[in-house]
Amino acid sequence: MTLFRITLFLLLLSPFTYAGQPYADASLVAQIGQKYKEFAAKRFFYQQTTLDSVAGKSDLQKMEEVNTFYNEVKYMPDTKVYGVSDYWATPWEFLGKDMGDCEDYVIAKYFALVYLGVDSKKLFFTYVRSTQFKEAHMVLTYFATARSEPLIMDNNNHRVLPASKRTDLTPIYNFSGTSLYKASGDGAGAKVENEKVHKNWDELKLNIQRKKI
Repeated sequence: MTLFRITLFLLLLSPFTYAGQPYADASLVAQIGQKYKEFAAKRFFYQQTTLDSVAGKSDLQKMEEVNTFYNEVKYMPDTKVYGVSDYWATPWEFLGKDMGDCEDYVIAKYFALVYLGVDSKKLFFTYVRSTQFKEAHMVLTYFATARSEPLIMDNNNHRVLPASKRTDLTPIYNFSGTSLYKASGDGAGAKVENEKVHKNWDELKLNIQRKKI
């Protein structure tokens, strides 16, 4: 599909955008279509219609729809997708390639929810230990208030559930985008340092500013 045809396709099929601004503008999606082909461009159209469908609804409704949409993307470890052990993909790389690992689901959901007006201060990247898979994992958590029980968005589960219903997950750290906090046990809530996490976050922000696809 040519760049002109992809752009025209998006302009014709994307008449509605949240707050007047699309999550990914037509020019960016045209570039994505050029790199990842027509089906990728269509995924971004359906992403926009999904986000538009919950604009103005409750935070929970937004979370449920966003969680379900991105969980349709195939799971694939970074070693298979990027040839490195750990890489935090931009939302455009993740949906363009239509594959990614647990961090990539969390990143895509986080930025989509912020776009929809969910307060970023309520959202945390949460490192957990999965007792089901016997490995480290990341989920997106939502705290309505600082004292509220968090709701969990997980690429292994299409349901947004309170933490008490996810006994298969043991929380370790919460990452706010600026600070890392111990999530459970002695010293819960205390800030901790993890150079790798901050490095990944800084690289991600730079790649988003560059609109890396």
